Amino acid sequence: MTRLKIASWNINSVRARAAIVERFLLEEQPDVLCLQETKVEDKIFPAELFDRLGYRHRKLHGQRMHHGVAILSRVALFDEGRHDWQDNGEARHVGARLECGIRLENVYVPAGGDIPDRERNPKFGQKLDFLERMTRWSEKLAEPTLIVGDFNVAPLECDVWSHKALLDVVSHTPIEVETLARLQQSHDWADLGRRFIPAPERNFTWWSYRSPDFTKNDRGRRLDHIWASPSLAPQAVAHRVHEPCRSWERPSDHVPLVVEFDI
Repeated sequence: MTRLKIASWNINSVRARAAIVERFLLEEQPDVLCLQETKVEDKIFPAELFDRLGYRHRKLHGQRMHHGVAILSRVALFDEGRHDWQDNGEARHVGARLECGIRLENVYVPAGGDIPDRERNPKFGQKLDFLERMTRWSEKLAEPTLIVGDFNVAPLECDVWSHKALLDVVSHTPIEVETLARLQQSHDWADLGRRFIPAPERNFTWWSYRSPDFTKNDRGRRLDHIWASPSLAPQAVAHRVHEPCRSWERPSDHVPLVVEFDI
Protein backbone atom coordinates (compact mmCIF):
# COMPACT_ATOMS: atom_id res chain seq x y z
CA MET A 1 0.00 0.00 0.00
CA THR A 2 1.24 3.48 -0.90
CA ARG A 3 0.45 6.83 0.73
CA LEU A 4 -0.51 9.49 -1.82
CA LYS A 5 -0.70 13.15 -0.82
CA ILE A 6 -2.48 15.69 -3.05
CA ALA A 7 -2.70 19.43 -2.41
CA SER A 8 -5.00 22.05 -3.94
CA TRP A 9 -4.51 25.83 -3.73
CA ASN A 10 -5.94 28.92 -5.40
CA ILE A 11 -2.65 30.78 -5.47
CA ASN A 12 -3.87 34.06 -7.04
CA SER A 13 -0.80 34.38 -9.34
CA VAL A 14 1.86 31.70 -9.17
CA ARG A 15 4.65 34.05 -10.20
CA ALA A 16 3.75 36.71 -7.63
CA ARG A 17 3.62 34.08 -4.87
CA ALA A 18 6.45 31.79 -5.92
CA ALA A 19 8.12 32.19 -2.52
CA ILE A 20 5.19 30.86 -0.53
CA VAL A 21 4.56 28.08 -3.05
CA GLU A 22 8.15 26.95 -2.51
CA ARG A 23 7.81 27.20 1.26
CA PHE A 24 4.61 25.15 1.20
CA LEU A 25 6.13 22.42 -0.98
CA LEU A 26 9.22 22.17 1.19
CA GLU A 27 7.20 21.98 4.40
CA GLU A 28 4.32 19.77 3.26
CA GLN A 29 5.96 17.62 0.54
CA PRO A 30 2.82 16.67 -1.38
CA ASP A 31 3.13 14.23 -4.26
CA VAL A 32 0.86 16.40 -6.41
CA LEU A 33 0.00 20.10 -6.27
CA CYS A 34 -3.04 21.49 -8.09
CA LEU A 35 -3.06 25.27 -8.50
CA GLN A 36 -5.90 27.53 -9.54
CA GLU A 37 -5.81 31.14 -10.70
CA THR A 38 -2.20 30.85 -11.86
CA LYS A 39 -2.61 33.96 -14.07
CA VAL A 40 0.19 33.04 -16.48
CA GLU A 41 0.49 31.73 -20.03
CA ASP A 42 1.96 28.25 -20.34
CA LYS A 43 5.04 29.48 -22.21
CA ILE A 44 6.18 31.61 -19.27
CA PHE A 45 5.01 29.36 -16.42
CA PRO A 46 7.79 29.23 -13.74
CA ALA A 47 8.62 25.58 -14.45
CA GLU A 48 12.18 25.86 -13.12
CA LEU A 49 10.88 26.34 -9.57
CA PHE A 50 8.98 23.06 -9.68
CA ASP A 51 11.73 21.18 -11.53
CA ARG A 52 14.17 22.14 -8.77
CA LEU A 53 11.83 20.75 -6.12
CA GLY A 54 11.21 17.49 -7.97
CA TYR A 55 7.82 18.31 -9.56
CA ARG A 56 8.92 17.49 -13.08
CA HIS A 57 5.58 16.27 -14.37
CA ARG A 58 3.03 18.96 -15.18
CA LYS A 59 -0.18 19.68 -17.01
CA LEU A 60 -0.77 23.37 -17.64
CA HIS A 61 -3.75 25.33 -18.90
CA GLY A 62 -2.81 28.97 -18.59
CA GLN A 63 -4.11 32.32 -19.67
CA ARG A 64 -2.54 35.76 -19.67
CA MET A 65 -3.30 37.72 -16.49
CA HIS A 66 -6.49 35.78 -15.69
CA HIS A 67 -7.70 32.38 -14.48
CA GLY A 68 -5.36 29.45 -15.27
CA VAL A 69 -4.91 26.01 -13.68
CA ALA A 70 -1.93 23.69 -13.30
CA ILE A 71 -1.11 20.20 -12.01
CA LEU A 72 2.49 19.78 -10.75
CA SER A 73 3.56 16.29 -9.77
CA ARG A 74 6.38 14.08 -8.59
CA VAL A 75 4.59 11.10 -10.08
CA ALA A 76 3.87 10.61 -13.76
CA LEU A 77 0.75 12.19 -15.30
CA PHE A 78 -1.11 10.75 -18.27
CA ASP A 79 -4.11 11.48 -20.50
CA GLU A 80 -4.39 15.23 -20.13
CA GLY A 81 -7.90 16.57 -20.56
CA ARG A 82 -9.50 19.99 -20.70
CA HIS A 83 -13.19 20.84 -20.37
CA ASP A 84 -14.54 24.22 -21.44
CA TRP A 85 -17.30 24.30 -18.86
CA GLN A 86 -17.30 28.11 -19.17
CA ASP A 87 -18.09 27.70 -22.90
CA ASN A 88 -15.90 30.64 -23.88
CA GLY A 89 -12.35 29.26 -23.92
CA GLU A 90 -11.27 30.49 -20.48
CA ALA A 91 -8.56 28.42 -18.79
CA ARG A 92 -10.52 26.96 -15.89
CA HIS A 93 -9.91 23.21 -15.98
CA VAL A 94 -7.16 20.69 -16.53
CA GLY A 95 -7.20 17.00 -15.72
CA ALA A 96 -4.85 14.02 -15.80
CA ARG A 97 -4.62 10.39 -14.78
CA LEU A 98 -2.17 9.28 -12.09
CA GLU A 99 -0.11 6.10 -12.29
CA CYS A 100 -2.34 4.48 -9.68
CA GLY A 101 -5.38 4.91 -11.94
CA ILE A 102 -7.05 7.85 -10.20
CA ARG A 103 -8.43 10.51 -12.50
CA LEU A 104 -7.56 13.96 -11.10
CA GLU A 105 -9.61 16.99 -12.18
CA ASN A 106 -8.50 20.51 -11.23
CA VAL A 107 -11.13 23.23 -11.62
CA TYR A 108 -11.55 26.96 -11.05
CA VAL A 109 -15.26 27.82 -11.01
CA PRO A 110 -16.08 31.46 -11.91
CA ALA A 111 -16.65 33.80 -8.99
CA GLY A 112 -19.88 35.08 -10.53
CA GLY A 113 -19.64 38.84 -10.04
CA ASP A 114 -21.33 40.82 -7.29
CA ILE A 115 -25.06 40.69 -8.12
CA PRO A 116 -26.85 37.32 -7.73
CA ASP A 117 -29.12 37.84 -10.73
CA ARG A 118 -28.34 36.43 -14.18
CA GLU A 119 -30.42 39.14 -15.93
CA ARG A 120 -28.62 42.05 -14.28
CA ASN A 121 -25.26 40.28 -14.07
CA PRO A 122 -24.32 37.90 -16.91
CA LYS A 123 -21.32 36.62 -14.91
CA PHE A 124 -23.67 35.10 -12.38
CA GLY A 125 -25.51 33.23 -15.11
CA GLN A 126 -22.21 32.00 -16.53
CA LYS A 127 -21.29 30.58 -13.11
CA LEU A 128 -24.56 28.68 -12.80
CA ASP A 129 -24.25 27.38 -16.36
CA PHE A 130 -20.66 26.30 -15.67
CA LEU A 131 -21.84 24.17 -12.74
CA GLU A 132 -24.68 22.71 -14.80
CA ARG A 133 -22.23 21.66 -17.54
CA MET A 134 -20.07 20.04 -14.86
CA THR A 135 -23.16 18.19 -13.66
CA ARG A 136 -23.86 16.76 -17.14
CA TRP A 137 -20.21 15.59 -17.28
CA SER A 138 -20.36 14.18 -13.75
CA GLU A 139 -23.47 12.09 -14.47
CA LYS A 140 -21.50 9.99 -16.97
CA LEU A 141 -18.43 9.27 -14.83
CA ALA A 142 -17.54 5.63 -14.33
CA GLU A 143 -13.95 5.75 -13.06
CA PRO A 144 -12.46 6.68 -9.65
CA THR A 145 -12.08 10.44 -9.78
CA LEU A 146 -10.88 13.19 -7.48
CA ILE A 147 -12.05 16.69 -8.27
CA VAL A 148 -10.29 19.55 -6.50
CA GLY A 149 -10.22 23.30 -6.70
CA ASP A 150 -11.88 26.61 -6.05
CA PHE A 151 -15.62 26.00 -6.49
CA ASN A 152 -16.47 29.56 -5.38
CA VAL A 153 -19.48 28.25 -3.46
CA ALA A 154 -19.78 27.80 0.30
CA PRO A 155 -22.59 25.22 0.45
CA LEU A 156 -23.43 24.79 4.14
CA GLU A 157 -24.71 27.35 6.61
CA CYS A 158 -21.62 26.69 8.73
CA ASP A 159 -19.31 27.20 5.73
CA VAL A 160 -19.52 30.98 6.13
CA TRP A 161 -18.95 33.34 9.02
CA SER A 162 -22.63 34.40 8.98
CA HIS A 163 -25.30 32.52 7.08
CA LYS A 164 -27.84 35.29 7.61
CA ALA A 165 -25.52 38.07 6.45
CA LEU A 166 -24.42 36.22 3.32
CA LEU A 167 -27.69 34.77 2.04
CA ASP A 168 -27.80 37.41 -0.71
CA VAL A 169 -24.04 37.47 -1.31
CA VAL A 170 -22.62 35.65 -4.33
CA SER A 171 -20.99 32.35 -3.23
CA HIS A 172 -23.65 31.50 -0.64
CA THR A 173 -26.99 32.27 -2.29
CA PRO A 174 -29.66 29.55 -2.27
CA ILE A 175 -29.53 29.09 -6.06
CA GLU A 176 -25.75 28.53 -6.00
CA VAL A 177 -26.05 26.10 -3.11
CA GLU A 178 -28.83 24.20 -4.90
CA THR A 179 -26.86 24.09 -8.15
CA LEU A 180 -23.75 22.75 -6.41
CA ALA A 181 -25.89 20.18 -4.58
CA ARG A 182 -27.13 18.84 -7.93
CA LEU A 183 -23.54 18.49 -9.07
CA GLN A 184 -22.64 16.59 -5.90
CA GLN A 185 -25.67 14.30 -6.19
CA SER A 186 -24.98 13.56 -9.86
CA HIS A 187 -22.08 11.26 -8.97
CA ASP A 188 -22.66 10.84 -5.22
CA TRP A 189 -19.44 12.77 -4.63
CA ALA A 190 -17.93 12.57 -1.13
CA ASP A 191 -17.11 16.03 0.23
CA LEU A 192 -13.86 15.14 2.00
CA GLY A 193 -13.63 18.55 3.66
CA ARG A 194 -16.74 17.78 5.67
CA ARG A 195 -16.03 14.07 6.03
CA PHE A 196 -12.91 14.87 8.06
CA ILE A 197 -14.09 18.17 9.58
CA PRO A 198 -17.77 17.45 10.20
CA ALA A 199 -20.37 20.21 10.21
CA PRO A 200 -20.91 22.45 12.08
CA GLU A 201 -17.22 22.59 12.97
CA ARG A 202 -15.48 25.75 11.72
CA ASN A 203 -13.86 25.14 8.33
CA PHE A 204 -12.89 28.16 6.20
CA THR A 205 -10.53 28.34 3.20
CA TRP A 206 -10.85 31.98 2.08
CA TRP A 207 -10.72 35.39 3.73
CA SER A 208 -11.07 38.70 1.88
CA TYR A 209 -8.09 40.99 1.42
CA ARG A 210 -10.35 43.86 2.52
CA SER A 211 -9.75 43.08 6.17
CA PRO A 212 -6.27 44.22 7.31
CA ASP A 213 -6.15 41.39 9.87
CA PHE A 214 -8.33 38.48 8.82
CA THR A 215 -7.89 36.79 12.20
CA LYS A 216 -9.67 39.56 14.15
CA ASN A 217 -13.14 39.18 12.68
CA ASP A 218 -12.55 35.76 11.02
CA ARG A 219 -15.04 36.45 8.24
CA GLY A 220 -14.13 33.35 6.27
CA ARG A 221 -15.88 31.13 3.75
CA ARG A 222 -15.28 27.54 2.62
CA LEU A 223 -14.93 28.07 -1.13
CA ASP A 224 -12.28 25.42 -1.86
CA HIS A 225 -13.18 21.75 -2.00
CA ILE A 226 -11.92 18.22 -2.59
CA TRP A 227 -14.52 15.69 -3.72
CA ALA A 228 -13.96 11.97 -4.29
CA SER A 229 -15.89 9.36 -6.24
CA PRO A 230 -17.75 6.85 -4.04
CA SER A 231 -15.25 4.10 -4.90
CA LEU A 232 -12.26 6.32 -4.04
CA ALA A 233 -13.53 8.06 -0.91
CA PRO A 234 -12.95 5.13 1.50
CA GLN A 235 -9.23 5.25 0.69
CA ALA A 236 -8.92 8.82 2.00
CA VAL A 237 -7.16 8.79 5.37
CA ALA A 238 -6.53 12.49 6.09
CA HIS A 239 -7.63 15.97 5.08
CA ARG A 240 -6.18 19.27 6.30
CA VAL A 241 -6.75 22.98 5.74
CA HIS A 242 -3.45 24.85 5.96
CA GLU A 243 -4.80 28.04 7.51
CA PRO A 244 -1.40 29.43 8.66
CA CYS A 245 -0.52 30.05 4.98
CA ARG A 246 -2.98 32.97 5.02
CA SER A 247 -0.56 34.82 7.34
CA TRP A 248 2.55 34.26 5.25
CA GLU A 249 4.21 37.13 3.41
CA ARG A 250 2.21 38.27 0.35
CA PRO A 251 -0.41 35.54 0.83
CA SER A 252 -3.17 34.37 -1.44
CA ASP A 253 -6.65 35.05 -0.11
CA HIS A 254 -7.15 31.26 -0.23
CA VAL A 255 -5.27 28.59 1.73
CA PRO A 256 -4.18 25.12 0.57
CA LEU A 257 -6.07 21.90 1.18
CA VAL A 258 -4.24 18.59 1.49
CA VAL A 259 -5.77 15.14 1.23
CA GLU A 260 -4.02 11.80 1.75
CA PHE A 261 -4.97 8.39 0.39
CA ASP A 262 -3.80 4.87 1.04
CA ILE A 263 -3.67 3.38 -2.45
